[in-house]
Amino acid sequence: MASFLNLCKPKIVLLLTLTALVGMLLTIEFYSNIFSSLASLLGFALLAASSASLNQIFDRESDKNMERTKKRPLATGDITLSQALTFTAILLFIGSSLLLYFSNLLTLFITTFGFIFYSLVYTIYLKWSTPQNIVIGGLSGALPPLIGWTAVTNEISLLPLILVLIIFLWTPPHFWPLAIDRMDEYKKEGVPMMPIAKGVSRTKKEMIIYAVLLLGASLAPFFYGLTGYFYLISTTALNFYFIYLCIEYLNDENNQLSMKIFNFSVRYMLLFFLATYIDFLIMLYV
Repeated sequence: MASFLNLCKPKIVLLLTLTALVGMLLTIEFYSNIFSSLASLLGFALLAASSASLNQIFDRESDKNMERTKKRPLATGDITLSQALTFTAILLFIGSSLLLYFSNLLTLFITTFGFIFYSLVYTIYLKWSTPQNIVIGGLSGALPPLIGWTAVTNEISLLPLILVLIIFLWTPPHFWPLAIDRMDEYKKEGVPMMPIAKGVSRTKKEMIIYAVLLLGASLAPFFYGLTGYFYLISTTALNFYFIYLCIEYLNDENNQLSMKIFNFSVRYMLLFFLATYIDFLIMLYV
């Protein structure tokens, strides 16, 4: 069971599910139909897990050669290919059924688009063909807040679209430090990550650019009147610290800050959405 769980990339799926949950929590409609909303969220989580599983199926050979991935269940042989395919198909069927029954076609369409984009377009093509793989591929990981919102409201609105943009801009400075830290492994497998294709220095400079753009996108909900001052103060503090780390990283010749920035970026996303939800509650009840 542990091997099948690891096939789903549980930490990534958990983060995606939490951001989808926040998309739901930011709607008034969620609180009048909690059961259907949570059933839809479960459907999304199962689809995200099936997408992660399919990603490992396609990457099973290269995973054997990388330190970060060599203990994945297909790489170690703990799960056979046929078992993985069957498990993925079950997750896909149940997840799609839950979304279709408890939410709406719009949500199923957006989720399916994200599934196809990550599992097929990114994994098979983008990852191996362009140093912009993480930038373009990040779109699929940015969709959960919109999916959570549409699952409850059956409509697309400005706030979840801005949240999608925020996650999209967050992805490069989140992942590139890890790519720099594991650069030799990616180079060995022929994956053209940005630090390999364009150099570490340029990658760090672009991280600063994305971090500044992330700050700008994070301010947008406040200036559109969608959030309040708690959101403004909290997210601004998070973004300034992120920018500070990226600037420090530029002068870090030995790349010792790589994992510090990567780990902070994960906490950044959790704290950002927590602050967004707390601000929603403040505006709702105060």
